[in-house]
Amino acid sequence: MADKPKQQRQQEPQQSVLGKALVTGFTAGILWSGLGAIAYYFHFSEVSAASFIFRSFWQTDWTGTWLAEVLAILFVGLLSLGSALLYYFTLKNKNGIWPGVFFGLALWSIVYFVLTPLFPAIPSFLDLNSDTWVTTGCLFILYGVFIGYSISYEYREFNETANSYSNEGRV
Repeated sequence: MADKPKQQRQQEPQQSVLGKALVTGFTAGILWSGLGAIAYYFHFSEVSAASFIFRSFWQTDWTGTWLAEVLAILFVGLLSLGSALLYYFTLKNKNGIWPGVFFGLALWSIVYFVLTPLFPAIPSFLDLNSDTWVTTGCLFILYGVFIGYSISYEYREFNETANSYSNEGRV
């Protein structure tokens, strides 16, 4: 009976921690930018992913449609792969919720303080209302925690499993 879980674990194809980090990044980008689009729709925020990606460069009617929002959400999912890689290579061995919180706040600061001048459809930070600050700040924090906790957990699980297999025959 004790060998059964080990056999089941060995039969499952092992996906690398880096591969899982990429899946986590794409999922986080889709999930949290989708919630950002919902917040934009209900006027909790003055900006959405489509504001950054499409409305800043094209002033056409289609950029205000749901299609633009869906395409922007997918694009953010792809951009989020880079964010997940950044977390994986810098903070994967940090445990707890706080590294993810600080990662999300750092991303929020970069987007709203450094990159805002590159997007003409986005008002400057001080011109945005406080609802937008709080809503986007919370979404970025949740995004960072989602990525951080998921990647750190997978990294720790992979290393603990590898160590338990290497110590199996020792007494």
